[in-house]
Amino acid sequence: MASNKIIITCAVTGAIHTPSMSPHLPLSAGDIAEAAIGAVEAGAAIVHLHARGKDGIPDQDPELFVPFLQAIKQRCDGIVNITTGGAPSMTVEERMRPVARFLPEIASLNMGSMNFGLYPMLDRFRDLRHDWERSYLEGSRDRVFRNTFSDIEAILATCSESGTRFEVECYDIGHLYTLAHFVDRGLIRPPFFVQSVFGILGGIGPHPEDVVHMKRTADRLFGTDYHWSVLGAGRNQMRIAAMAMTMGGNVRVGLEDSLWIGPGQLATSNAEQVLRVRRIAEGLGLEPATPEEARAMLALKGAAAVNF
Repeated sequence: MASNKIIITCAVTGAIHTPSMSPHLPLSAGDIAEAAIGAVEAGAAIVHLHARGKDGIPDQDPELFVPFLQAIKQRCDGIVNITTGGAPSMTVEERMRPVARFLPEIASLNMGSMNFGLYPMLDRFRDLRHDWERSYLEGSRDRVFRNTFSDIEAILATCSESGTRFEVECYDIGHLYTLAHFVDRGLIRPPFFVQSVFGILGGIGPHPEDVVHMKRTADRLFGTDYHWSVLGAGRNQMRIAAMAMTMGGNVRVGLEDSLWIGPGQLATSNAEQVLRVRRIAEGLGLEPATPEEARAMLALKGAAAVNF
């Protein structure tokens, strides 16, 4: 695989932003499918997916995933990455249900419990349409996003037997050491796809020294056995992506992580963010990996082996 190839992941809707924050956030199954397909056509190799229920509330009911999973598989060759993170308000049993049923090529896996502060968004988005939005955001003042060692073991056991691999989400340095612990125990095998998350309140910050520290620590722990990717939350999205690409990293963008395309300017689609980061990459002499190239890089089982 050419060393100038980078994997672009697009996180399509997520569980952080609420319906009132942007009219462009895809919430229905049809909109999620169209957004994911558009992101792949724009250059994303992987689409990271959550589902939404009534009034746009995050929901891990597998039946909500069926329409958009089937549409994406039928209409493009993008790699489908299903969340096991769900939302911080959910139990790990709820969060695992879609992955246990659909057996995707890759699933997200959070590497530690943490405070996950969404409540500052209430200062920026005051006109919320649904009652659940305000209580959901305000509740993050006193809510721990639970990802215990036992929880992680349960997700590994559920996924590994089917050949599902992992986008390992690391919100702080200690999460890298937790990954190393499970590697030492033989519960997760290389190549690891390490997604470093910057700028979430409760996790590591978005300073350039934080980015370097994450990369340096992962290099020391995992050597050549991993592929490094980054996501910058909110306004940090493109700046963190550009920095990481100069360091040999892959990138994740999408409306789960940021609603914006520029200062004060809402992104109109996930594809718009993919195209923006793609232009930055190409300006650095890099080329987006195709889905098939990304499958080879990450040693994925292939789309024929999923259960949707």
